[in-house]
Amino acid sequence: MVSHDAPVATDYHERPVDLLRELLRFETVNPPGDERPCIEWLGDLLAAYGVEYDTYARDPGRPNLLARVPGGDAPPLLLYGHVDVVPVDEDAWTHDPFAGVVEDGYVWGRGALDMKSGVAMFLAAFLRAAVADEAPAGDLLFLAVADEEGGGDDGMAYLVDEHPDLFADVEYALGGVETYPIQVNEKRLCWMEATFTGTSGHASLPTADTAMGEMAAFVSAVDGQRLPVHVTPAVEGMVEALADAVAADVAEQLRGLLDPDQTDDVLDAMGEDGRIFDALLHNTANVTRVRGGDKENVVPGKVTALLDCRLVPGQEPADVIAELTALTDADPEFDIVRYDPGPPAADVGLFDELAGHLEAAVEGGVAVPLVMFGGTDGRHLARVDVQSYGYTPMQVGDIPFLDLAHSSDERIPAETVGWGTDRIYDAVRAYDG
Repeated sequence: MVSHDAPVATDYHERPVDLLRELLRFETVNPPGDERPCIEWLGDLLAAYGVEYDTYARDPGRPNLLARVPGGDAPPLLLYGHVDVVPVDEDAWTHDPFAGVVEDGYVWGRGALDMKSGVAMFLAAFLRAAVADEAPAGDLLFLAVADEEGGGDDGMAYLVDEHPDLFADVEYALGGVETYPIQVNEKRLCWMEATFTGTSGHASLPTADTAMGEMAAFVSAVDGQRLPVHVTPAVEGMVEALADAVAADVAEQLRGLLDPDQTDDVLDAMGEDGRIFDALLHNTANVTRVRGGDKENVVPGKVTALLDCRLVPGQEPADVIAELTALTDADPEFDIVRYDPGPPAADVGLFDELAGHLEAAVEGGVAVPLVMFGGTDGRHLARVDVQSYGYTPMQVGDIPFLDLAHSSDERIPAETVGWGTDRIYDAVRAYDG
């Protein structure tokens, strides 16, 4: 592991790129996470600034940190992000993914996009508020959490379940997603198992109607096939906002997405450009693991496939099960492994203010209310009535964000880290509850 500078300097609020580099040097790969050294470093840095903080942990090796800059009577504003990252294949990287290298104008490392850059921006803005002469309108909170990449059971979900008082009076939170889109809602996470049963016996004999064959037919039917179209109010608002900002021919195509009779044809015509809309207008199901059999020469009588399903707002597990059954003409035993319903609807009370900061900073820029096709810790905050906005402003240029966020050579333009910090601090200063 790369050594860390002693966190005694109190100018990190002016050096968000250096702050990001320090965060990248912690190997917080989840699993197992091991976020404690990173959280302790953040605590030492906050202490150097004279900012009080507390840590909360279900697992002692995976603490979460909450700090506060006292403010006025307005409701508190929460800035939050996760410090865990997904695994790496180090042989596929140009630079050591845990060295925080700056080269060719980019900061390289696992978490540079998702989401240690966001944590660095939020923390730098938070520290600017801490050293400012004028107190914020309401308390400003900074929360660094563990385990987002593993579902949040040791992170945000734990805090919401065991320490809901921490979020008392908080109405709005700014969390992580790339913008000019500003995330206002997200799809629902639903993991389930589909178990198939069939003929078992000695594998040296021809065997029909096997569990493995049933499972294979199910997987083949699901693979790459769309489930029915669902046009939700949140996605409709997102598409209309985009259509208002583009040329007439593109706007017509976008609005075609909102007609269920045209949706799939329009998506086919859009090709790769329609990938996100495809996810937002359908429940999705991907088989990620299979389990069955324990010996080479025995045909198993039971096989299980694990599906990662993401449901559009308003849909329930029973809805996607019905869609999968109709698509595959199969009747396995479905068991729900995990279901996180997320926010039922978006409270966009802070959207216009956030959009104004972005649009003032970017000539011709247009902020769009985004429905996230994946899941974030915002779904846990919804359970304590906190509306989370995905607001980590980035100008990533030609960087393919979605392709690099969990891939090799993850990197972010160094200049956008400072730019995004400025935008977040603009929002913090203007926030009045």
